Amino acid sequence: MIEINWIKQIQEPKYWLLGIAAGLIALQLTLAARTNDTDLFGTMLMFWGVVVFLIWEKHESLTFESGVFASFLGASLIAFTLLKTSSISGYDLFIRVAPFLSGISLALLASGTKGLKQYWQELLILAYVIIPPGAIGVFVDVALLTAKFSAFLLHYLGFEVIRKGVFLILEKGSVEVYHGCSGVNAMLQLLGLSLVFLLMFPTTRGQKIVVPIVAILIAFVVNAARIALLAVLVSLSQSEAFKYWHEGSGSVVFSMISVFFFGLFCWFAILQSEPPNNKQQNC
Repeated sequence: MIEINWIKQIQEPKYWLLGIAAGLIALQLTLAARTNDTDLFGTMLMFWGVVVFLIWEKHESLTFESGVFASFLGASLIAFTLLKTSSISGYDLFIRVAPFLSGISLALLASGTKGLKQYWQELLILAYVIIPPGAIGVFVDVALLTAKFSAFLLHYLGFEVIRKGVFLILEKGSVEVYHGCSGVNAMLQLLGLSLVFLLMFPTTRGQKIVVPIVAILIAFVVNAARIALLAVLVSLSQSEAFKYWHEGSGSVVFSMISVFFFGLFCWFAILQSEPPNNKQQNC
């Protein structure tokens, strides 16, 4: 009897959906890991984890009812995603798009077109992954802003520094703040973390504006401090220390510092403040 019940359970559509979702997530995380882009992999891992958590929290209230058209469209999107990812060997923009397409396809299979609104939070999180860091530089020269603020920090710390564009020139060395070191990745990561925070915790309308701004500022300032440190290390001819803080584990330390300060802000300024009234809802 137990064996028969077990067979009936695995034949239920929700278990098939769970298996498909697990396979898609594993595939996309594997592709992200192969790019050697730790920021991309970390962001995808965190966001998929949040999506799974949100779905689990409300799975009993979800409506599972899909039609023929929605199921066909969802299955087609999954087939397209699998076909496209099968030809990817390194970094490809589609790796960022795949989670959103997978989320839509799974939602269509589970609840149809009318039920998509049940998953707006999860789809919003997965859509955020699509934003490539390089696109930010089209609108704002973040590297120049970082160079200016790093020069400001060095000047008030007592160092003789000259800034020429994105170059920071000290007495015995100089560094160039190019786009990869401008802090765009760190800002996008912390901005994504602020989005997750706003979706998971009740906040006021004003807090919904303040939290993302604070996240960007924290990431920007911490990264500028890192650039200032790198400039000092170059001036002191500390090549090994420079490599550690630029490419090694040291760069991850600064990311952890940003997350730590953002966590402190959210805890003391938001969660420990008076809760919003009942009329205000989550983001």
